[in-house]
Amino acid sequence: MTIKVAIADDNSFLIKAVNEKLSFFDNIKVSFTAVNGSDLLNKLVGNHNVDLILMDIEMPIKNGIETTEMVKQKYPHIKIIMLTVFDDDENIFNAIKAGADGYLLKEVNPKVLYEGIEDTLAGGAAMNPSIAMKTLKLLRNPVEFVSNNEKEEIALTNREAEVLEQLSKGLSYNAIADNLILSTGTIRKHIENIYRKLQVHNKLEAVQKAKKNNLI
Repeated sequence: MTIKVAIADDNSFLIKAVNEKLSFFDNIKVSFTAVNGSDLLNKLVGNHNVDLILMDIEMPIKNGIETTEMVKQKYPHIKIIMLTVFDDDENIFNAIKAGADGYLLKEVNPKVLYEGIEDTLAGGAAMNPSIAMKTLKLLRNPVEFVSNNEKEEIALTNREAEVLEQLSKGLSYNAIADNLILSTGTIRKHIENIYRKLQVHNKLEAVQKAKKNNLI
């Protein structure tokens, strides 16, 4: 039986890499790819005869977590595996809450990816061991991921801290994108989020405030 898969990722290089990983397996067919959540939802209108979606998290227009929630409401038969570079607690928690059926990291090898797809379609859940451990910890110690206005505490995700670290070295958006294997658009989005969280308007202020708060 052919397994029909769709891939949603804003990085064409990573779409190509996932396509290559899946090409080893004769029973997997990539029905279509999408560059963001909105693009995916539009394409599903024309073709929702898909078994499973490999979904990136950080995408412009509509991110993977919002899109997962919408796909699950409209097409509950479609399984979704988050395929992402983000392994921070907040993303795992929000993805599972949105209805994701599995969570794998992008560096996963072809065999593990294929087995993850088969397991998920059989009713299991594809997860990297490190993600599974974090998920168990989250279940044991539930954390409320809600911004608390009374707190002056600034919480950056691991990825935002990495971006800020690179920004503090004076690197350009393109150089940061290359180093972190992300698109320039994704880096821009991270920097927007960093500025918003730190309540600053430029790179210099962001770096100064981050250092003052021991964030980098």
